Amino acid sequence: MEFKDVILLLHPTFAVLVVFPLIGIVVNRALQVRQRRLQTLATSKSKIPATVGQEHVQLGRWLTGAVVGLVLIAFANDIIGNILDKKVWNQAPFQVIFIGLLFVAVIGSLYLLYQAREKKWRGIFATLTGMGLVVLGCQDGIYRKTDQWYISHYYYGLITALLMIFSLSILPDIYKDKTNRWRQVHILLNCIAVLLFIGEGITGTRALLEVPLTWQEPYINQLYEQKCDTKPCVIQPLSLPPNH
Repeated sequence: MEFKDVILLLHPTFAVLVVFPLIGIVVNRALQVRQRRLQTLATSKSKIPATVGQEHVQLGRWLTGAVVGLVLIAFANDIIGNILDKKVWNQAPFQVIFIGLLFVAVIGSLYLLYQAREKKWRGIFATLTGMGLVVLGCQDGIYRKTDQWYISHYYYGLITALLMIFSLSILPDIYKDKTNRWRQVHILLNCIAVLLFIGEGITGTRALLEVPLTWQEPYINQLYEQKCDTKPCVIQPLSLPPNH
């Protein structure tokens, strides 16, 4: 594999080694938190330690950062690859500078979201982070499959990241709200996020099969360029080099 292929594999590698294990632990802690709350309401006692709530919060904060980072890795790979392949720097240098600043802005906004305490600032930085991700996702080179948006790895990932950002922004409100309205919103959104994570695993596997490695690209492009004048369509087989 070439260096470009190694960079391509950073996204699935980070997902498998970091994000998905975190998802399992966070879901486990969430179930324990709920079980402890129900036991406490019923008998005023629970064998589940009180620290499980703090662990759930801390791991959830890590998960948000990991998911946003995972999306940024995927975006960076596609966008930078498009810039290099099409030599965008020579044609529109200010566009490249803008994209670079946008990556910095998203990372900076997420950092400030973690630091913000007031509701107003949490809303501002969450909005800026989410808007930055959406704008980056609209850049040329992103593997979107918009014609199949309902099973698109890109749309599942972007929506999941936005849900994680929103959940992080409302976290302090969950503990201040005596009506548990924000807690119910948090539970609902994260149940949707879990379903999207499952979809991410399925669509991500498909994307790995659809995105060719560097040495495969010429043959895949040649297959697409072959035209069929008769039906049924017959594509001539390609001869690969002996080392492949």
